[in-house]
Amino acid sequence: MGAVTYSSGNVIRLLNDEVVPVQLPFDIQPQAADFNVKWTPALFIVDPDGLQHANSVGFLPPEELIPFVHLGLAKAYFDMDKFEQAHSYLEKVIADYPQSMSAPEAVYLRGVSEYKMTHSADGLIRAYDVLREKYPSSEWARRAEPYRLLKAA
Repeated sequence: MGAVTYSSGNVIRLLNDEVVPVQLPFDIQPQAADFNVKWTPALFIVDPDGLQHANSVGFLPPEELIPFVHLGLAKAYFDMDKFEQAHSYLEKVIADYPQSMSAPEAVYLRGVSEYKMTHSADGLIRAYDVLREKYPSSEWARRAEPYRLLKAA
């Protein structure tokens, strides 16, 4: 990934501005065992307490790495009940990388974050509608399927 992804200007800015990147040899212990690293590159979004919120194994081009990192940051904020910060990163993924592998999950999680912030089902319904329209074959569209019942309520 060093020759293609990590040398991209957008990736460099992201890594400098949004995260604390750490690159470790694949067999360094105890980290390799702690994160069950079996193949590289292995990428992890980890909070300051060492809790993992997202991971990816294998090469990611810049147009996939950036939304992966934003989604991972959103998941970390979501897990810490910081839904507004999570929502902000999810919006970046959806707006800037709508064709990325991360986009359907970002739509789903945005709906859940909106529900957590407002206690209104509107975000869940919107997530269902967007997933059915833009990402109908994604696993996230299937996971949002129960939200269709909220439309009738």
